[in-house]
Amino acid sequence: MLRPKPPTMPQPTGHLAPPTVIQPTAVTPAASTPPPAPAVPAPSRPTVQLTPGTALALIGGGTAVVLVVGAVLVSLLLAVAVTGVSIAVVAVVLRLLVNDLHKGR
Repeated sequence: MLRPKPPTMPQPTGHLAPPTVIQPTAVTPAASTPPPAPAVPAPSRPTVQLTPGTALALIGGGTAVVLVVGAVLVSLLLAVAVTGVSIAVVAVVLRLLVNDLHKGR
């Protein structure tokens, strides 16, 4: 029912010129050319130099990032644990209530 239709190649429009034929020519050696000028090397990138102050700042910043990410992950884990415990308590209470309703009949 649904069959893909392959695209058709459109025909070129406009005047088409026949291809030109290139005749081979003899190669004649040219006069010696001077060698190319040596390339100018690109300027090297400046090296980063760490002073003791910047090294301490990097270490302090990295430590702060690790501590903040750790605190966020621990708080998320604690939130999941508290939620799980509270759901378990609610399930136990509901089970006790349902059992009491059935025993009362």
